[in-house]
Amino acid sequence: MSNLKLGVDVVGAHDLLPKDGQGSSNAFVELFFDGQKFRTTIKEKDLNPVWNESFYFNISDPSNLHYLTLDAYVYNTVKVTNSRNFLGKVSLSGTSFVPYSDAVVFHYPLEKRGIFSRVRGELGLKVYITNDPNIKSSNPQPVADVPQKDPSANVPNMVSNTGHAEKGGVRHTFHHLPNMSQPQKQQAPEPEIPHRDHVPQHDHRLKYSTDHMKAEPHPTKLVRMYSAASSQPVEYALKETSPFLGGGRVVAGRVIRGDKTASTYDLVEQMHFLYVRVVKARELPAMDISGSLDPYVEVRVGNYKGITKHFEKKQNPEWNQVFAFSRERMQASVLDVVIMDKDLVKDDFVGIVRFDVNEVPLRVPPDSPLAPEWYRLENKKGEKIKGELMLAVWIGTQADEAFPDAWHSDAATPVDATPMVSTLIRSKVYHAPRLWYVRVNVVEAQDLVPTEKNRFPDVYVKAQIGNQIMKTKAVQARGFNSLWNEDLLFVAAEPFEDHLILSVEDRVGPGKDEILGRVIIPLGSVEKRADDRIIHSRWFNLEKPVAVDVDQIKKEKFSSKIHLRVCLDGGYHVLDESTHYSSDLRPTAKQLWKPSIGVLELGILNAVGLHPMKTRDGRGTSDTYCVAKYGHKWVRTRTIVDNLCPKYNEQYTWEVFDPATVLTVGVFDNSQLSEKGANGNKDLKIGKVRIRISTLETGRVYTHTYPLLVLHPTGVKKMGELHLAIRFSCTSLVNMLFTYSRPLLPKMHYVRPFNVMQLDMLRHQAVTIVAARLGRAEPPLRKEVVEYMSDADSHLWSMRKSKANFFRLMSVFSGLFAVGKWFGDICMWRNPITTVLVHVLFAMLVCFPELILPTIFLYMFLIGVWNFRYRPRYPPHMNTKISQAEAVHPDELDEEFDTFPTTRSPDLVRMRYDRLRSVAGRIQTVVGDVATQGERLQALLSWRDPRATAIFVTFCLVAALVLYVTPFQVVAGLAGFYMMRHPRFRHRLPSAPINFFRRLPARTDSML
Repeated sequence: MSNLKLGVDVVGAHDLLPKDGQGSSNAFVELFFDGQKFRTTIKEKDLNPVWNESFYFNISDPSNLHYLTLDAYVYNTVKVTNSRNFLGKVSLSGTSFVPYSDAVVFHYPLEKRGIFSRVRGELGLKVYITNDPNIKSSNPQPVADVPQKDPSANVPNMVSNTGHAEKGGVRHTFHHLPNMSQPQKQQAPEPEIPHRDHVPQHDHRLKYSTDHMKAEPHPTKLVRMYSAASSQPVEYALKETSPFLGGGRVVAGRVIRGDKTASTYDLVEQMHFLYVRVVKARELPAMDISGSLDPYVEVRVGNYKGITKHFEKKQNPEWNQVFAFSRERMQASVLDVVIMDKDLVKDDFVGIVRFDVNEVPLRVPPDSPLAPEWYRLENKKGEKIKGELMLAVWIGTQADEAFPDAWHSDAATPVDATPMVSTLIRSKVYHAPRLWYVRVNVVEAQDLVPTEKNRFPDVYVKAQIGNQIMKTKAVQARGFNSLWNEDLLFVAAEPFEDHLILSVEDRVGPGKDEILGRVIIPLGSVEKRADDRIIHSRWFNLEKPVAVDVDQIKKEKFSSKIHLRVCLDGGYHVLDESTHYSSDLRPTAKQLWKPSIGVLELGILNAVGLHPMKTRDGRGTSDTYCVAKYGHKWVRTRTIVDNLCPKYNEQYTWEVFDPATVLTVGVFDNSQLSEKGANGNKDLKIGKVRIRISTLETGRVYTHTYPLLVLHPTGVKKMGELHLAIRFSCTSLVNMLFTYSRPLLPKMHYVRPFNVMQLDMLRHQAVTIVAARLGRAEPPLRKEVVEYMSDADSHLWSMRKSKANFFRLMSVFSGLFAVGKWFGDICMWRNPITTVLVHVLFAMLVCFPELILPTIFLYMFLIGVWNFRYRPRYPPHMNTKISQAEAVHPDELDEEFDTFPTTRSPDLVRMRYDRLRSVAGRIQTVVGDVATQGERLQALLSWRDPRATAIFVTFCLVAALVLYVTPFQVVAGLAGFYMMRHPRFRHRLPSAPINFFRRLPARTDSML
């Protein structure tokens, strides 16, 4: 038997609503948990009652704790009528229960019971879990609803009820321990109850100080994300947490405000940093023979040291560099700012400025930045010397404006002296370039001049933008004029750096093409459109290149021309990520953008249990950073060096324009910090998390640890856990609800849609352009990071994904299969009572057909209302069972991770090809069977089988006459009762209509 118990300390209430007609209330609290109830004593004539009473509930099934709810109702008792009035309630989910060591008193705002309820005030509760075996739970019957005037009168009832409960075997899991250490006003002290299960209050208070049940700072609760059929291992499940963030503690999605005021960074834990801004120096003393020096600054706190760049031969240098030292890692109380002179052998000491860290001022935004001051340099003996240094020193948080560009002590490395490495570890906000679709309509070319006069040229047009190359089909130019009228599509990014180059080429022979003319069109001069209006065509002169060199070619003009329509299509959304995980659906043209519907806030707290990704000094370690992508905005946290449990605590914000979008957060290992990083080492992926905005409730704070699941060639592997805090705030409820009625993609996707091949090609080009642009930033967002975040390889073939999609499809149709099975049982009279009721319902619907649609919609409404209580309260996460990643065959994984084209041996490729042929053969058979049934339907009236068609036509004539003279209700009723007839009136052989249909011909006879 488990000793786990739920303890509830009812401390007091504040600012209750007066209900007794005299400006006061006689308040008491009733607690409900797991089908059990208990009540506090009554506090008469008090709007701010204090109880300080403790209750204990046994937890019958600890594994089901996070599905239970603790309800606390506050009532006002009316003595005259022996009734009570509702004052408010508090409901706490089981996911918010914490161990006693982490429990504190929270004052929860009272909630309404219904729409017309009127409540106010707060209720102070302390809720915790304990497994102390010395705390026993008594077993009294639930107390009556009518309150007792004298608390001491309850004592004999409690004792007698206890004995009755023991005899009857009824178990009640609550325990009441009044807090004897604090006096209660307007209440006589209760006498001690001589019961063997009673534990004095002071004993259990002392016991918790040495309780062996220890908890982590942020206790987690397991969350079941899917049904039991798709459950996965516990270590792969989502876990809810209740961390202390900048705005207070998060309990069940609500932020319980603390004493301190909330800051703008309220979704992360506040981290204090010692900021040092080194601005400049003046009149530094000469240190070498030339009468100058090469100065740089060292900022030292304990074992941490930050270094600025050095200047050569400069006595008045300017650095303007910021250093940030984490307060929780500082082991010294003195800050040393030292100016050194760089030398070949040994750097010389110039001067020093010292600060007592305990005297450094605290600065919290939106306070103005601290103004830097001039400080006189001192020598090693503490004497003032020549030279001054301008500094600003303050204590701040990650909300400080200097945080993103600062050098951080928790990101310091042994090679961090170089500015290049210092740049690679900073946090950064990136904005992806605005992408356009370039539509090139090649109409025709005239007056082409081929080099060989004795034949008609085989002409095609090659168009190129950057690395994107497309060609039209080859056309034989009779009369030296060619007509194509083909559309070529490209992706271009602002600002437009590449030109559109079109060349008309003649296919002289296999692998040999000759350029007949070329035209270069700057994209900045191309007309833009946001709708489907007609773009006026233009004739361009073709220039014939003399040299083959593309960069430097001498050209001579001649009379050949090409007819083109070129435009930048801004009415489309350029898909630069997988369609299922799109983070933005707006068109390119800004004039088509709708107002935002809300704000998405993301707090990247920390990661725990990360797998080592590299070896340093003989031990495994990681240098990790996080990347978050939503819309055009990409963010990257600072790199935490040499830490498998990094704390980021960085918060970012996005505008939300569509709820049907996905936020993606990935964790990577920085491989560019070592000397080998410059040789092209790729940053290693650790895992990613996807969160769909439409699954988030507005205003709720989601604090969960997400398992970082990655599929390796050896199978699925958990690389650690990522702790996030997410909040979606709706700024316009009307706009958000109206969004659900609008098309998912912009209008042009439906007016002039692209085919699947074009979409895949354009998506690949868009990802390549975005990766190239973000890779040019500082610090660069590398190509492998952009491709992993954008799911660039999601379209490639995978046997595992095919199986997963098949089982997903089966689960979608499982409801129809269940209905079919249920109707089959009705027809077979498996349950006669149910069958008779279905017959009655069917007769009612046949007699009153106007009730059919209302009945269907009412049934769906009731199902939706019933499922509301079981609605998911947590964002979905990756599921290994749904993904078919738990028992996947190693060869299927190896095939999934193979490159395109393949690099495997011919024998292995042949084996996989044979396996794919067998799978495709089964699919081919199913498709053929479906086509056969459709062709039999067509054969009913096609006279392919003249006798069958004659029978069917005669039947249709008779049926038309019968249905004309027979009411529809009679026909429908007879047909329904015939289908649901008793098995005694059924035959085991197929019915006549089925036999007739199966004899109809199909086109299988014509197949080779």
